[in-house]
Formats: sequence, C-alpha cells, structure tokens
Amino acid sequence: MAQETLKILYVDELRDLLDAENQLIKAIPKMAEASSSAELRSSFEHHLEQTKNHAKRLEQILRVLGEEPKGKKCKGMQGIVAEGGEMLDEDFEGALMDSGIISAAQRVEHYEIAAYGCVREYAQLLGETEAVSLLEQTLDEEKETDKKLTELARTINREAAGKARSARA
Repeated sequence: MAQETLKILYVDELRDLLDAENQLIKAIPKMAEASSSAELRSSFEHHLEQTKNHAKRLEQILRVLGEEPKGKKCKGMQGIVAEGGEMLDEDFEGALMDSGIISAAQRVEHYEIAAYGCVREYAQLLGETEAVSLLEQTLDEEKETDKKLTELARTINREAAGKARSARA
C-alpha cells in the first residue's frame, strides 16, 4: 500500500516537472533575447537545448511507468516564470538587466534542483533504476547551469554595481 501511494506521488511530481520544463521551453528564449551579455545569451541557448531533453526524459520515464506523458500545471514554476517576466519588463539595461535575469534564472534552477532531487529519491525507493539514472543526469545538468550562472553573475554583477556607482556620482 505505501509503495503504491509513493508511486502515485512520484507520477504526480513527474507530471508537475514536465509542465515546468515545458513552461521553461517558452520562457528561456525570452531571457536569452533580453540578455546583453553574449556569454549569458549563449548559456541560455545551451540550457534551452538541455531543457528540451529534460522534457523528453520525463516523457520517457512516464511511458516506462505505463503513464500518459502529459504535464500537470506547475503553479510553482508558473509563479517563478511570471516573476522573471516582470524582470524583463523593468526599465533596466545592460549589465543591470543581465543581473536581474540571472537572479530570475537561478530561482528557476533552485526550484528544479529541489524537485529533481525529490523525484530521483522516489525513483530510487521504487526501484526504478533507469529513471534514477535519467533524473540524476538532469539534476547534474541543473546544478551545472546554476554553477555557470553564479560564475557569470560574479562578473556581470560587478559591472552592474560599477555602472550604478558611476550613475550616482
């Protein structure tokens, strides 16, 4: 009984993640386009391709479980994406806009890292070894993206701070 209940939760969370990834497939190009840093834009373009693969992996896992590969509205990601969209509507430019975009993107990554960590553990407990491997691969890519965003932020935030200081002078 407990195993069946965990499986229901697992499938529910996989569907939630699938919808989250599909929301990001639409949102990432907007973040890339708004980026003034070529390196940040390139990072988003790379992550968009990874995100498409993340969605495919989730669909594959759902099919193996005998479930229809469809998403369930992820309200958490919907809120994070909406906040990111508000950032893009701000009147910021250059490095300051890039800093805001990085902040929004890291919220996304942290949400995904938490969610993928949970579903990977559910898969482990349910003995879904192929799913564990696929989810671990996605989790590693999400962590790597977060690390890359942190590295970019170190440079871009300094540039934004310098411009802010010179604008006050």
